[in-house]
Amino acid sequence: MKRRIPLRKRLLVRLLFASALIAVCSVAATTWLAVETTTRALREEQGQDLADDMKILAELSGYAATHPDWKGVQSLVGRLATRTGRRIALTTTDRAPIADSARKGTALPLGAAATVDPLHTDTYTQSGAQLRGVDPRAVGPYRLTAGERAEQDALTRKLRLCFTRYGIDTKIVHIPSGRAVLLDPDGKDASQSLPEECGYGLNTPVRTERKALDALSDAALACLRENGWGKGARLYLFVNPTGKDPLSRYVIGKYAGTGDVKDLKTVQACTDNALRAQLDPYVAPVADLYLGGDETTPPRFDMSPANKAKIVGVVGLVLAVTVAVTAVVATRLVRPLRALTAAAQQPPELHVRVPVTTRDETGILAEAFNDLTERRERLEEQRKAMVSDIAHELRSPLTNIRGWLEVTRDGVVDPDPALLGSLHEESLVLQRIIDDLQDLAAADAGTLRLHREPVRAEELLDQVAAAHRVAAGAADVEVRTDVEGDPWLDADPVRMRQALGNLVSNALRHTPAGGTVTVAARRDGDDVVFTVTDTGSGIAADDLPHVFERFWRAEKSRSRRTGGSGLGLPIVRHLVAAHGGTATAQSEPGRGAAFTLRLPGTETPGR
Repeated sequence: MKRRIPLRKRLLVRLLFASALIAVCSVAATTWLAVETTTRALREEQGQDLADDMKILAELSGYAATHPDWKGVQSLVGRLATRTGRRIALTTTDRAPIADSARKGTALPLGAAATVDPLHTDTYTQSGAQLRGVDPRAVGPYRLTAGERAEQDALTRKLRLCFTRYGIDTKIVHIPSGRAVLLDPDGKDASQSLPEECGYGLNTPVRTERKALDALSDAALACLRENGWGKGARLYLFVNPTGKDPLSRYVIGKYAGTGDVKDLKTVQACTDNALRAQLDPYVAPVADLYLGGDETTPPRFDMSPANKAKIVGVVGLVLAVTVAVTAVVATRLVRPLRALTAAAQQPPELHVRVPVTTRDETGILAEAFNDLTERRERLEEQRKAMVSDIAHELRSPLTNIRGWLEVTRDGVVDPDPALLGSLHEESLVLQRIIDDLQDLAAADAGTLRLHREPVRAEELLDQVAAAHRVAAGAADVEVRTDVEGDPWLDADPVRMRQALGNLVSNALRHTPAGGTVTVAARRDGDDVVFTVTDTGSGIAADDLPHVFERFWRAEKSRSRRTGGSGLGLPIVRHLVAAHGGTATAQSEPGRGAAFTLRLPGTETPGR
C-alpha cells in the first residue's frame, strides 16, 4: 500500500523552507558584514586622517625650525593640502592669516587643531622631539659651516675604516646640524665604544659649536646666579649628537662643575630657557594650525531612503533567485528518490532496478539499491538451489533405506548382517548431512560454541592424519604431516580436527591412487598457518571462487564416488571464521589443490 507523505514532511517543502532560511540568514549576515566593514573603514579612515594631521604638523614644524619667518610657506601648505585632501590654514596667535589652502574669504574652523612652535614641541606627538620639547631640526647657531662639515666627514670616514679593520660594520649619517655620526649595527653611536687604536675626537665640539655652547653657558650662568649661584660656579655644556634617536636628534647635555651638584632642576630650567632664547631668532614665530575637510569631496556614507530601498530590492531578488534555484534542484533531486520509493514498494519477486541518471548522492543511493536488488536475487536463487540440494542429498539415502526395508518386509531378502550394515551406512550418511546442516545453522545464527584451550599444532595434525589413514590406505593415497617449529594456538581442538578432517577427506576424494596428501603447519608472525595440499586433478579457475559455497561441487553429476554432500568446505570456512581466522583455496588444473587456514597463534604454554 502506497503511503501518503504529509505536505510539511515532503522533501521538496523542506528544501524550499531550508533554502529560504539560508537566504535570509545569508542576507542578514551580509548586511551585518557590510555595516561592520563600513564602520571599520570609517574608523580606519579617521585613523588615517589623524596620521595625516600628524604629518602635516611635523612638516610645518620642520619648516618653522629651519626658517626665521613664515614667508614662502604657502607653497608647502598647498602641496600638503593636495596630498592629504585636507584644508590647511596657518594664522598668528591673534588669528591673522599666514597661509591657507582654501579660497580667500573662507571662514576658519571654530578651533585650532594644533600650535606650531618648534621651541615647545609636544614630545608625545612630534616624532624625534627632544626631552626639553625643542624640535630636533631647530639648530640655529649650531649649524656647521661647509668646511667644518667636510672636516667632520673626513674624520668619520677614517674612523669607519678603523672599525672595519676590527670587523665592525658601521654607517655614516648626518644630523640636522650637519655633523656626521657613526652608527653601529644596532643604531647606536659607535664612537662611544671606539678602540684605542682608532683614536678619539669625533664628538669634540667644532669652532661653531664651541662658540654657541659658550654663549649658551653664559646665558645659563646668568640665570643661575639670579637663583642664588655664586660667582665661582661653573657650567659645562657638551655635544651629544646622537641622544636616544641618532637619526633625528641634536641634544645639548649639561652638568654643574662646582664640586657638588646643586639643584639640577634649576640647572635644567635655566639651560632650557637659555637654549630657547638662543634659538628664537632662527625659528619662525608661533602659529596656529587649522585643519578641515575638503569641501569638494561628497559624503562617503549615506544611508538615504533610496539606498534602503535598493537594499530591500536586492534582498527580495536574492530570496526569489534562491527559491527558484532550490525548486529546480529539489525537483531533480526528488525525481530519483520517488523512483527508488516506487521500486522498493514493488513485490520482491519482480527485482525492479532503478535507472542511474546522476552521479551525486542520489545516484550512489540508486546504485546501492540496484546492488541490493542483485544480492537479493542471488540469495533467492541460492535459497531455491539449497532447498533442491538438500532434497537431493536426503533423497538418495532415504530411497535406499526405504527400498531395502520394503523388500525385506515382503520376504524377498533376508535381513542378514550385510543388509543391516548397508542400512546402517545409509543412516550414517543421513546423520552426517543433518549434523553438517546443524553446524551451518549454528554458525549462521552465531550460536556455534567453542571450547578453547591451548592446542599444539603438531598433535592436532597427527590426530587428523591418524583418523584418515585407513581411508587413505584403501584409496592407495599417502597422508603426510609437516610441522615447522612448535606452533601453538588457542582453539577448540574438536572443531579444528573437524575443519582439517573435512579438508583431508575432500583431498582424498580428489587424489588418484599413488598420490599424496600433505597436512602442514607453520608459524607466520602472530598467526599459525595450516595447509592441506594434494596431488589430485585440481580445480578449474572458474570454479575456484565457488568452492566454499554450500552444496557446490565441481562434479556436476553429484556422484558420491568423487564428491560428498557439498557442505564440508562451507563448514570449514565457518569454523575458521569462528576462531577469528580465514580460509582460502589455490589450485591449478592437473597440479592439485592447496587449502590454507590462517588462525591467531598463541605463546607456548609454560613460557
